[in-house]
Amino acid sequence: MPLKIATFAPSSPAPTASASRNARTAIYKWDQHGNLKAGHTSNAPAVDKPIAGLLKDLKSRGMLDDTLVLWATEFGRTPTAQGNGPDVGRDHNPHAMCCWLAGAGVKPGTAHGATDDWGYYSAVDKVHMHDLHATILHLMGLDHEKLLYRHAGRDFRLTDVYGEVVKGILA
Repeated sequence: MPLKIATFAPSSPAPTASASRNARTAIYKWDQHGNLKAGHTSNAPAVDKPIAGLLKDLKSRGMLDDTLVLWATEFGRTPTAQGNGPDVGRDHNPHAMCCWLAGAGVKPGTAHGATDDWGYYSAVDKVHMHDLHATILHLMGLDHEKLLYRHAGRDFRLTDVYGEVVKGILA
């Protein structure tokens, strides 16, 4: 079956409908750099219930076992404020980030990894981006070590020469 990716907006039935049409992932995009209080006050409720509804709906239809839902960021965020006043934000943090996955063979309720006491550096059970990608590919039924593409006369892996499946989150 070819890989299909579905995107959705809050309060939209599109994710479940897309999954019903054999889309194997559902994606929502949200980015918040500044004006955190106002942005989070509006964005968090806008996605909280729809995501809970999506997971509940996929589970009730027996589709959660076959659909990977991933909530991730482009970067982590620093644990300190950046700027002053109402437009205060948080800078990119390349040393630690969080994401969550559900369905498609992910063990429900699992927490994996932790940061240092300041929330700045990954400290326990670190997962490199190559590991996350290897795990996502594994959950989608693909072996990241065998998934190659040719460029400039050479075969490359999407996870480069790195990447280990994070087995601790698998059901």
